[in-house]
Amino acid sequence: MIKRAKPIIDPEIVEFEEALLRSLDQSTRGEGRVNAAQEIAARRGRPVGSVKADPKVPTTIRFDRDVLDALKASGRGWQTRVNDAVRDWLARQSKTDS
Repeated sequence: MIKRAKPIIDPEIVEFEEALLRSLDQSTRGEGRVNAAQEIAARRGRPVGSVKADPKVPTTIRFDRDVLDALKASGRGWQTRVNDAVRDWLARQSKTDS
């Protein structure tokens, strides 16, 4: 007689199935929120007002490895700081050219 191994049940699957059954119970009782396709489509994309009127433009620029490493080591926002430094440099250049 061959003994069959007891199936391994993933606890995440059990949790998912329980949540799915609760969701079905709620929907049959008229509880919960059901989203129509139009509602989902209307919410896609970035929230209104979250996009700047003059957004930054992606580009490629080449830095020496040590310069790039130092910039990245300065932490989050390093690209914004480089942008601000270049803007300051441009402002100083325009003053000296005048």
